[in-house]
Amino acid sequence: MITLQGVSPDMIANNLTPFQPTHPGELIKDELEARHVSQSKLAERIGVSPSLLNEIIKGKRGVNTEMALMIEAAMDIPADLLLNLQSAYNMQMAKSDISFMKRLSSIRNIAAIL
Repeated sequence: MITLQGVSPDMIANNLTPFQPTHPGELIKDELEARHVSQSKLAERIGVSPSLLNEIIKGKRGVNTEMALMIEAAMDIPADLLLNLQSAYNMQMAKSDISFMKRLSSIRNIAAIL
């Protein structure tokens, strides 16, 4: 690992955490717009309710494996890309939850004693 003198590893661009995590729904929304396809048309193609798809696109609901595979089949967006985005989003959201991070700290303190 190359380190720069006087530069905190947290301040190197590759180590920065984005201010706002990217939910996979944003990618789906952008692709729909670029292809001039409506949310309702995609929902119909993959056999889900328009409200379910809208919740994913708005970031209110996560993308699971089945949904990722259906979107891949309909739009040729790799399912693993959607799942990786979802996983990174979930991780960043958990790490930004102060209450949860305090809980983790407490668990680590207890585990250190064991």
